[in-house]
Parts: sequence; structure tokens; C-alpha cells
Amino acid sequence: MVNDSDDVSGKVAVITGASRGIGAGLAKRFAHRGMLIGICARTTPAAPQINPALSPPDRVVASSVDVQSYEALESFAAEVVERFGRIDLWVNNAGVLAPIGALRDCDPTLFATNVAINVTGVAFGSRIFARHVRSREGGGVLINVTSGAAEAPYEGWAAYCGSKAAVNMITEVVALEERDTGLEAYAVAPGVVDTGMQELIRSCTPEQFPAVGRFLQIAADGAFRSAEWIADRLLDLAFTGADPALRTAGTALRL
Repeated sequence: MVNDSDDVSGKVAVITGASRGIGAGLAKRFAHRGMLIGICARTTPAAPQINPALSPPDRVVASSVDVQSYEALESFAAEVVERFGRIDLWVNNAGVLAPIGALRDCDPTLFATNVAINVTGVAFGSRIFARHVRSREGGGVLINVTSGAAEAPYEGWAAYCGSKAAVNMITEVVALEERDTGLEAYAVAPGVVDTGMQELIRSCTPEQFPAVGRFLQIAADGAFRSAEWIADRLLDLAFTGADPALRTAGTALRL
């Protein structure tokens, strides 16, 4: 497990969906470790508020980017490379849960938006990073945030389960296609973190989402993982010699 004695300072990471929730938590922890970070979301993320000596403002590139736009995401990546010289770690974290409810009742526009963000946005980020790694010396690590819902069906989550299953397979394919470049690709399910997405889940009726009771119980028990805990394990996977059994290219990991 990564800790404050592990040196990841100077490594460059991009995090999408970094304005809140897990993404904002990853940004804060990465910056605390002395990393250079590029952070984006539809709303421009705030630079992490930590010790300025560890991560002054010139060590952060923050921008408003909708991952549904390839051009906007590519331009953002170019800005990060121009500032820091390279990208070592790319985390496709941006994602949405809605629509929730039986597929027969889902709003078709919301369903299409879910796929555009959760699947196409991940594919766009993966493409951009793979091309960047091929443009320079050395490998890189791609982490696509997935979910246990990629493998376990939940009534009411057709869009989310389907899109996260697609993320797992896209990651496997990228790992195979880019293995000669030193790019390592992982789909990582971080577990349950108390974010706005979880609040949305807990607001559902059993008719919308029959498994809502499970998530209400997790909240009652306070059995959440912290974004910092997740960040530590992602850094361990990427840079500090995680268990070799976990480092199989394309692996879908549950933290």
C-alpha cells in the first residue's frame, strides 16, 4: 500500500470527473503526494486545498471538459502535456448512474447520455492516452473506473450495469492492443463511497430500485470507503509494486 514515504512526486496524472466525489478525492490525495495533476469535469474542478509547498497552483491544470466531446478532451490532454511534459497515469473516472428504473420505463435520452459518458467518454480518454504513450518513451497506466454492477445485474440499473460491463471489456481490449508499448490498463471497481451518486441511490423507491435497502443499510452502518483509501490503492497499483497477481493487463479489480 502506498504511504507518505513512497515517492510518486513528479508523476503526472489526469483525472476526469474530478469536481466532486471520488474524482475530487483522488485529486486531493494525488496532489498531497506531490504529483502533478490535470483535472477536468463539466464544471471546472477547484484545485485541491492542501499545503501550497506540496502542490502550488502551477502544479495543477484544471478545466471544464465534457468527456462526450473528443475534441475537448484531446485539447485538455494536450494542455496537460504542454505544462508537464507527459502523462504517466490516466484515470477515467467521469460517470453517471441515471436513469434508474425498469428499462421499459427509462427515458431514451437519459439512457443515451449514460452510454455517451460512461462508455464513449471512457473510450475517448483511453484512445487519447494510448496515443500519448505511443508518442513518447516509457509506458503508462490507464485506470478505468468500473463497478461491481458490471458483473452483477441490478433491477433498475440497465444503463449503469450495461455501461460498466462495456468499460470492463474496452479495458481488456486496450490492454491487448497496447501491450507492446508498456501501457498497463485496469478496470477498477472502488466499492461504495458516500458521494452524490450514493445519495441518489438512497433516494430511490423500492419500485424504482428494488435493492435500495442494501445501500440504506451501508449508510446506516457507515460502511463506506474513503476516496483517500481508494487513491492510495490506485497509486500502489500504478507505481509502487502492487501484488504481481493484480498486475495482469486488462484485469477488472475490486478494491
